[in-house]
Amino acid sequence: MPEVLDIRVHPNLIEDMNHLRLLAAKKLKVSVTKISSLKILKRSIDARGRTPKYQLRVKLFFDEEKEEKPPSLSSYTILPSQAKTIVIVGSGPAGYFAALRAIEMGLKPIVVERGKDVQSRRKDLRAIQQFSKVDTDSNYCYGEGGAGTYSDGKLYTRSNKRGNVKKILQILVQHGANADILVDAHPHIGSNKLPQVVQSIRATIQHYGGEVLFNHRVIDFIVRDQSMKGVRCANGVEVMGEAFILATGHSARDIYKICRSHDIVLQFKPYAIGVRIEHPQSLVDLIQYNQSREGIQLPPASYSLNCQVNDHGVYSFCMCPGGLIVPAATSPGEMVVNGMSLSRRDSPYANAATVVTLDHNPIPGDALGGMLYQESLEHEIFDFGEGTLKAPAQRITDFMNHTVSASLNDTSYIPGIYAAPLHSLLPDWIVRNLQRAIPVFDRKMKGYYTEEAQLIGLESRTSSPVRIPRNRDTMMNADLQGLFPCGEGAGYAGGILSAALDGDRLLEAISSYIDKR
Repeated sequence: MPEVLDIRVHPNLIEDMNHLRLLAAKKLKVSVTKISSLKILKRSIDARGRTPKYQLRVKLFFDEEKEEKPPSLSSYTILPSQAKTIVIVGSGPAGYFAALRAIEMGLKPIVVERGKDVQSRRKDLRAIQQFSKVDTDSNYCYGEGGAGTYSDGKLYTRSNKRGNVKKILQILVQHGANADILVDAHPHIGSNKLPQVVQSIRATIQHYGGEVLFNHRVIDFIVRDQSMKGVRCANGVEVMGEAFILATGHSARDIYKICRSHDIVLQFKPYAIGVRIEHPQSLVDLIQYNQSREGIQLPPASYSLNCQVNDHGVYSFCMCPGGLIVPAATSPGEMVVNGMSLSRRDSPYANAATVVTLDHNPIPGDALGGMLYQESLEHEIFDFGEGTLKAPAQRITDFMNHTVSASLNDTSYIPGIYAAPLHSLLPDWIVRNLQRAIPVFDRKMKGYYTEEAQLIGLESRTSSPVRIPRNRDTMMNADLQGLFPCGEGAGYAGGILSAALDGDRLLEAISSYIDKR
């Protein structure tokens, strides 16, 4: 019978399978010749000792035993012409994984996307980076694959109870992602690799009978007798269906206004606002590994920090080792930044959102109050600048001392940065809590507080500030029959994996709803 055990290995020997078999054989006290093969199930780094080690969970096969074959795509079959149609608004992970699951269940998905396909998006991203020109339908947030396609592709989630995480990862591997995501404790695809994976998923959807419609921005719902019948797009096209998944991501503010126009009750949802803090990656490596990575096969070091200050949570989020800061505005006149890493994570910079929770509605009585507050801050920060997407920045030491930086560090942010008084430009509640949290973070990660680190603002799109409610059992919105809110934009997910899980699990409820009609 196969056996599972844990072993520790020096980073420079992580790819030496013979060495791993020797370690396993020694731990089991058996001859290495008895082990026919070894499969890594989980991989993480333990940096607590003088030399970081990889911690592996491995599965051993003995004598003539064979490893299990990886799952195939055989669960998909070509849809019959009479298959009932579901309309999915949004082609991010929630939308595309809902489409794949629909095909498994014999339903025809039609994905309606306001933006462009992944390749066509590239031109619009260059225009944002180089000319501060924001296309309101094609940017870092809108377009095929959603926000995660060109802003990192991290695959970490705590949502194991929401569905089969392993299944989602396996589907990504089947569509071109590196198999390492199946074993890494914090899997990551990378913004240079994820577009190809997204394209491959689209090809599967289309091959088995689904449709994907780009440049179809939804401007209204078609409703009869409190039941959703279709969506109306800006290009004049109406798309009809039996059920509708709303998977539009955390930045589609116009969708919330459409919901309100149809008397759908919305809710304020807590979220967080702050900045990106950028350090040299070499410094983060020294702090986390107690040494340079030179000569050692270790990935760029990451970190995760949090503390509680005055009933506010302050925490790092979307940490990007060897990463870049990018402009994430979805409309002209907004200053929004986000982080990303390419698959190799070989940038000399590390950055992380460092944000403060907003747990109460800043505009009481209005469910869209959090969204309106978020929007107003983005415009205020933009208006303070030069009318471009240059971002305000401040050394962390100057931020703590309420001083405008006389000079700034080099940065990964391509549009450029300028010295600004973030200590007075940001709202008092954010400044106050960040200034109290930074010394705490420095105690947890000695060397975090340094002139080599700088704040770059504004990080405001951590999650949706609005929730579109749905019934716990039917997963359907109570105010509009046939509407199934989904993913980050509806307030039910917080990243690629959790959004994909949410899209996947909705289909059981949708299939039941269609069968009962």
